[in-house]
Amino acid sequence: MRNLQNRQAKIKPSMKTETIRIYYNPRCSKCRDAVALVQEQGYNTELIKYLETPPTKDALKDIVKKLGIKPLQLVRQGEAIFKQKYAAKTLSDEAWLDAMVAHPLLIERPVVIRGNRAVIARPPEKALDVL
Repeated sequence: MRNLQNRQAKIKPSMKTETIRIYYNPRCSKCRDAVALVQEQGYNTELIKYLETPPTKDALKDIVKKLGIKPLQLVRQGEAIFKQKYAAKTLSDEAWLDAMVAHPLLIERPVVIRGNRAVIARPPEKALDVL
């Protein structure tokens, strides 16, 4: 948190016309920090509470492509649902996408998207990589 505060102190906000999309959980402190960091950089944000409005399979395919990762790398493997249903399984990319659609809690957060680039902002400062 101290590093985040130090970076924030160096930020010079200016209004930017581009909107940054963030898939997040408002109960998650890392998500809230990432949102604050993007907004303090002067960007408008489109905040998507992915547990309330889960992404479709096509949207997840697009996110994974922008992240440059395999679907399994977007899965929160520490979640109880992962341990109960998926931990001992080897699934295809399509099956992992289906699992995240069925159980949005499996989706890693926050995901910060700017144009054709995205990053999983853990730690929150990683959001700066796409700004």
